[in-house]
Amino acid sequence: MSTNPLTFTVAGTGEVLRVEDFDLVVAGYTGRDESAVRAHIEELAAIGVPEPDSVPAFYPLDARLAVQDEAITVAGGYTSGEVEPVLIRAGGRLLLGVGSDHTDRDMERESVARSKAACPKPLSRVVVELPEAGLDWDAVQAECAVDGREYQRGALAALRVPTELLALPGAPAAARDLVLFCGTLPLLDGAFVAGAAWSLALRLPDGTALRHRYTVEAPVGG
Repeated sequence: MSTNPLTFTVAGTGEVLRVEDFDLVVAGYTGRDESAVRAHIEELAAIGVPEPDSVPAFYPLDARLAVQDEAITVAGGYTSGEVEPVLIRAGGRLLLGVGSDHTDRDMERESVARSKAACPKPLSRVVVELPEAGLDWDAVQAECAVDGREYQRGALAALRVPTELLALPGAPAAARDLVLFCGTLPLLDGAFVAGAAWSLALRLPDGTALRHRYTVEAPVGG
């Protein structure tokens, strides 16, 4: 159960939506090209990152890690974020935001689940409600910059359709409200960056842009 409610503003209507009791899940290895996903898993294995038990993989986390702050505190010295579409299920409605699966990259070599649980998961305050007819996911563009430098850019056509993740084996139960991080795009230069300032954006076909910015701080005395 979450003890830090999330508050969203729905783009286009201005409606304010409060989500209090929800599950937080991060989905990994969600690329559509299965051979590319396998190659990525093997690349990670070469640097010591354990292979997932299933593809896609679902990592349930403490809901208190979902934050909307403009600054997060991390304990590890080598952490990094990435842009992700975030699917929000609230009271039977489906909404879309943007977020970052900030991860401890040193810990990732020991346990992917622990590395994800080690960092907050920043996400946007502004969301869009998904239309009943669905969204043209392939036309959605994702962008990420770190310390002012472009880090990721591409279309969500490279990822599994976020709403379809909900029907896959291992997906979170349908009975509860949910915040689901839906996977990310390859890094432009292939290397994680432990940057201090992160900028995320999803650009939708109708021109709407979902954005979030945050900075990373070490704990006091760290």
